[in-house]
Amino acid sequence: MNNMTVATLAMMLAAPVAAHAQTLKASHQFPGGKGDARDEMVQMIASEVAAADVGIDIRVYPGESLYKARDQWSALTRGQLDISSFPLDYASGRVPQFSVTLMPGLVRNHERATRLNASPFMESIHKIIEENNVIVLSDAWLAGGFVSKKNCIETPESIAGQVTRAAGPAFEQMLVGAGASISSMPSSEIYTGMQTGVLDAANTSSGSMVSYRLFEQAKCLTAPGENALWFMYEPILMSKTVYDRLTPEQQQALMDAGQKAEDWFAEQAPGLDEAMIKQFEESGVEVVSMTTENYDAWLKIAQETSYKNFADEVEGGKDLIDQALAVE
Repeated sequence: MNNMTVATLAMMLAAPVAAHAQTLKASHQFPGGKGDARDEMVQMIASEVAAADVGIDIRVYPGESLYKARDQWSALTRGQLDISSFPLDYASGRVPQFSVTLMPGLVRNHERATRLNASPFMESIHKIIEENNVIVLSDAWLAGGFVSKKNCIETPESIAGQVTRAAGPAFEQMLVGAGASISSMPSSEIYTGMQTGVLDAANTSSGSMVSYRLFEQAKCLTAPGENALWFMYEPILMSKTVYDRLTPEQQQALMDAGQKAEDWFAEQAPGLDEAMIKQFEESGVEVVSMTTENYDAWLKIAQETSYKNFADEVEGGKDLIDQALAVE
């Protein structure tokens, strides 16, 4: 009996041990349960990974309920946070190269954003992300525009004197070049900033314009159209430390889920602009879009400020801009 017990124990110890089910935490700043596409991407990844039955449960914490917007990057790099939907330019204070992912006029429209995703430019961005101990599960570019409590922002002159939120340093440099003042804050704080008079105007994504209800504070919206100055890269990111601990099967389930979310978002992105325009018009806000002439006037200022500063001051900056501009 003792021999059988020992033999049985030996067999049990030699057998493969099933992976324990584990919970991963996904944090983002966007409203949950209100149709924000970035939240829906994260929720989709959670659902797909659950359906793959690989022993992972992803719990989603929207609306800064786990981490503040600008604290998420550091938490990812340290392995303290597992997954995040994150506007990459928010981390440009730590990784200056990330400013190129919110460079005025670099993307211009959704079709070009799709082509950028499959370019050497994006390979370079992914490499820099991985060098900081983070990996990309899904690529996503969101178009955006201007919103103002005072007037329609079309020409550079039309923003002069306004206190504006722009999201990142490259846009801030261009706007200062046009005569605006800057108040920096995450998109989750724009509504309060406009409501309290801290802000006159803001740049943000079409998704945030709606989910943060900025139509309640706006007099005029400058929608992206075919000449969108504002495009921001907002990928789904994962801590590489956490990813590397997973089994190959679990890693593949996450990558498959991330690709599905990316493909879904690429189909949804143009519709976010249309939904924004509809919401603002229904709320009585004037809606305009930028002409090619006005776009070119803004781009001239950007080239003299944002582009020049990035190329001169950021390591590898000129190469990144050249890679992006090389995409037809």
